[in-house]
Amino acid sequence: MILLAIDSGVEKTGFAVFSRVNLHTGDPRLIASGLIKTDKKLPIQVRLSKIFDELTNIIKKYKPTIVVLEQLFFFRNQKTAIQVSQSQGIVLLLCAQFNIKVKYLTPLQIKQIITGYGQADKKSIQKMIKLSLGVTISSSRDDEADAIACGLAYCYLNMNLVE
Repeated sequence: MILLAIDSGVEKTGFAVFSRVNLHTGDPRLIASGLIKTDKKLPIQVRLSKIFDELTNIIKKYKPTIVVLEQLFFFRNQKTAIQVSQSQGIVLLLCAQFNIKVKYLTPLQIKQIITGYGQADKKSIQKMIKLSLGVTISSSRDDEADAIACGLAYCYLNMNLVE
């Protein structure tokens, strides 16, 4: 089974693709990760179209059977909340088109599972990603790290995920 974790956004959408490499230990394997970036100067519909196209290519390439998203709830900035919701709508549409199951984790769950502390900061999460997967993510790629953390947390919660 292949898992695609997505950290939705309009400016930057992070993604991470996981599988299991060892059926006995259930160790998750990060296959790919990255960022989909859009230009702030472009109209929102063009930016969302780019996200749609790039996620379509990722889905076609890796053929995930499950997509994991961070559950949206409170945002201080309404504009950010709307744009994240629009981006997540693109993900949900693609999941419907490709018949992919969608699962959600809350930010608190992700932090608790990855670091053992539900109020952990981004540096702590990135440190645990490095310790768990041997992957270093620069601070300028927070959205990619968030997608990796989301996918890794889901793998830890569901140890029966197999390739």
